[in-house]
Amino acid sequence: MLPGGKGANQAVAAAKLDGDVRMIGAVGTDAQAQVGLAGLRAAGVDLTGVREVEGPTGLAIVTVAEDGENSIVVIAGANASVDAAQVASAKEVLEASAIVVCQGEIPRDGIEALPALVTGRFLHNPAPVMELDPAVLRASNPLVVNEHEAALVLAQLTPDAEAPDSPEQIVRALREAGIASVVLTLGAQGSLVADPEGLHRIPAAPVTAVDTTGAGDAFIGALAVGLARGESLPAAARLASQVGAYAATGNGAQPSYPSTGDELPPLAEVNA
Repeated sequence: MLPGGKGANQAVAAAKLDGDVRMIGAVGTDAQAQVGLAGLRAAGVDLTGVREVEGPTGLAIVTVAEDGENSIVVIAGANASVDAAQVASAKEVLEASAIVVCQGEIPRDGIEALPALVTGRFLHNPAPVMELDPAVLRASNPLVVNEHEAALVLAQLTPDAEAPDSPEQIVRALREAGIASVVLTLGAQGSLVADPEGLHRIPAAPVTAVDTTGAGDAFIGALAVGLARGESLPAAARLASQVGAYAATGNGAQPSYPSTGDELPPLAEVNA
């Protein structure tokens, strides 16, 4: 039994890289609440915005194959209470933050309440993808998605358009649909970044994967830290690629994340 949850994982990943992180969320009244909060506390995340609600804490049941790939079943639990009212109650924290990171494990109205309160950058990871107000999707800067998620988001924004065939076409189409910047993660092929300066291919950091659980969350936490430090999106994505690869070399999610000072795997030379 290990601490997890996409938002919590992303927060821990950022905090372990010396990010100044505040978490908005919820835990239940069961024993798993302390498990869920343990990693956040250890990483130094500010938990003032995490409330306790009656019922179970969110739970993910993870199975890992011999090649390190994972399959996950998620039970929302207390996460289902992180609605528009709780988001609005964190207005001051949101307005003061350079980066606000959001993913899809909270209710739709909680996500849709965010853009109006964000004065910095809205890093949106719609995982899992749900039906959202197109204006919320277009507020993403960056939108961080894998190929499957990207196709689902694009179908919401351009329902009558023909589906693109290649990663390059996907990110161009998302930009043309009104999204300011996109990071398309491509697993062992690295990622593809699209911003106003153009397309940037970011190489992977080759490693022997032990467990990929939470590696994508480590990527996002590192991406947020890089952007908060003022790095360009491609530069932040290069750091994120290294941090995500490092996470795949250890078991579990949060326990596998690097801290400042840990040696990160080098990026591949190809397409560097």
